[in-house]
Amino acid sequence: MYAQMVETGVKQVKALDDMSPEERVFQEKIDAEIKIEPKNWMPDAYRKTLIRQVSQHAHSEIVGMLPEGNWVTRAPTLKRKLQLMAKIQDEAGHGLYLYSAMETLGADRDEEVEKLHSGRAKYSSIFNYPTLNWADMGAVGWLVDGAAIVNQVVLQRTSYGPYSRAMIRICKEESFHQRQGYEILLTMMRQGNDAQKAMVQDAINRLWWPALMMFGPSDADSPNSAQSMAWKIKRHTNDELRQRFIDQTVPQLEILGCSAPDPDLKWNAERGHYDFGEIQWDEFFDVIKGNGPCNRERLETRRNAISDGTWVRRAAVAHANKKKQRAAA
Repeated sequence: MYAQMVETGVKQVKALDDMSPEERVFQEKIDAEIKIEPKNWMPDAYRKTLIRQVSQHAHSEIVGMLPEGNWVTRAPTLKRKLQLMAKIQDEAGHGLYLYSAMETLGADRDEEVEKLHSGRAKYSSIFNYPTLNWADMGAVGWLVDGAAIVNQVVLQRTSYGPYSRAMIRICKEESFHQRQGYEILLTMMRQGNDAQKAMVQDAINRLWWPALMMFGPSDADSPNSAQSMAWKIKRHTNDELRQRFIDQTVPQLEILGCSAPDPDLKWNAERGHYDFGEIQWDEFFDVIKGNGPCNRERLETRRNAISDGTWVRRAAVAHANKKKQRAAA
């Protein structure tokens, strides 16, 4: 893969002959599928790329709790309430795994969280859309977590060891979330009334395109993709992953008895894949810039959570210090 990318003339990727001895040993280790560990030498650009990616991933897990937390008190049954609370708890755990993996790269968690709250760090654009009805909880689980799984399964093989190992458990739990979301929608479509079925279709209509945007723009428009592929931080292009998601999701959509809001969506026998319409990337970039339906609300909620929880963190630190003093006495 690395040699193929150099041959295509991708300018931002160095050829082996242009590397320093340390860089060459590093790249040869990656090409041999040997994981990079925290104490290994690594290029500063590799470290910075991973800090950016892992921190954004962690931020997305934490911010992703907010659209669901809005429905805990309004879940239709006790069973659904417990399922939703368990899912939210899982997402919090995912964020903690990823922040810990990020810290092995020398990043400071508090600094990275502050970047999030000030708008300097990004998170997945999908979480800046509102969840308007209970069917959205199913659609978020099925579409959003389904897209996340497609992205994250390949990250189990990413070149950085702590990130790779964190993804193993995360993917297992995300797979459960995806099935849980689909079961919510399936129940509403098979046992619900006409109004509830309409809620399912409405949720899919609103979240379909934002879910496809989760994979990011085409790699030709993504300046970091070529180098990330060479370092095996990424294993597949954004477009490859998006196509994989569509191919596995459309049959599930048909089982539901619903449709996608895309008149161009159809099976292409020659390609062996589904064709789909053009994504409105202007909307994606506008949301990324902070102009989505819920950007300000999400960040304000996160800032308030940090502020309101200050006393808890201080109390926990004081308790831990007191235990250390007693143990030393």
